[in-house]
Amino acid sequence: MNLRRLGAVARKESLHIRRDPRSLILAVGIPMLMLLMFGYALTLDVDRVPFVVWDQGHTAASRDFIARFTATRYFAFRGPADSSAAIGRAIDTRAALLALVLPPDFGPRLAAGRPAAVQAIVDGSDSNTAALVLGYTTSIATAFNQALPLAAVRRATGTTPAPALDLRARVWFNPDLESRNFIVPGILAVIMGLIAALLTSLTIAREWECGTMEQLISTPVKRSELILGKLLPYTAIGLANLAVAVFMAVFLFQVPLRGSVTLLFTLGMLFVVGTLAQGILISTLARQQLFASQLAMISTFLPAFLLSGFAFAISNMPLAVQAITGVVPARYFVAIAKGIFLRGVGLATLWPEALFLAVFATLVTAAAIRLTRKTLS
Repeated sequence: MNLRRLGAVARKESLHIRRDPRSLILAVGIPMLMLLMFGYALTLDVDRVPFVVWDQGHTAASRDFIARFTATRYFAFRGPADSSAAIGRAIDTRAALLALVLPPDFGPRLAAGRPAAVQAIVDGSDSNTAALVLGYTTSIATAFNQALPLAAVRRATGTTPAPALDLRARVWFNPDLESRNFIVPGILAVIMGLIAALLTSLTIAREWECGTMEQLISTPVKRSELILGKLLPYTAIGLANLAVAVFMAVFLFQVPLRGSVTLLFTLGMLFVVGTLAQGILISTLARQQLFASQLAMISTFLPAFLLSGFAFAISNMPLAVQAITGVVPARYFVAIAKGIFLRGVGLATLWPEALFLAVFATLVTAAAIRLTRKTLS
């Protein structure tokens, strides 16, 4: 390999990127825009759930029960309802996702030590939100139910008995359970993989469409020098994008970075090089920019979003799909990003993911070199 020819190809590609504003916008602007959109718009938190109450008894006990919902940040009281029809209208118009129906004898039955029924009506059109709302409702109802016998003992004896079980929960790595801390590190892999593959998927195809590939064929530049020379400037752009994304994650979205920054960028470079090489391989096979860009989108963004474990747990997928995720590079960088950002783990824990990315980058680059032909056929 001749380093002079390699540098000439890299310089040629760098000049093209600098002179083409569309490439610069695609390379720099879109990752920042996507991170902003995903970071602010995509959330798994369910807060301030609107709810209405049909309190048919208007007793002190019913008011105490309703107050437990209004006192949390998870529910937002939208007013009383006076009939089942009013509840139906509130849920149909999405003015409420939860409706509580308290019977007229709610207070008297509790005062007499008998069970009282409470109906919770949940809008199940969004199953994930409905499951969380039901969980919140059940938790509040359970706490209220447990407080009743304790209050009765306190009135009778003047003392409060100690609970039989003292559960002390401790959440590691994400103590506030902020979904942003979970989403932003994972979305780095989705964005970086997509942009990297899109950038390089147009390189070889553009040469063929513009007629400049014939000139490259006539030069003594070898296939390896051509591919690696085109990879170098985009690798620099990819690392710059990664630096901007990490900066935004830490200082804009306040995601804690507990691990090694050096390790994050080292393994990130492996991921960037692998996806860049994947884009060049696509460009080599497609030879048409439109087809190459579409193929890059299908082969990077969709697997990264659906099969990387970023949005959906891999363990919940069918076994056949779990096997397919084993060849998705974004799966491994998602694990690396979350491990370094949230858990602060090092290479001793992340070496399987690092090994896969290194092997993937090597094999895909070798395939791109092998399949690049310096012929017009």
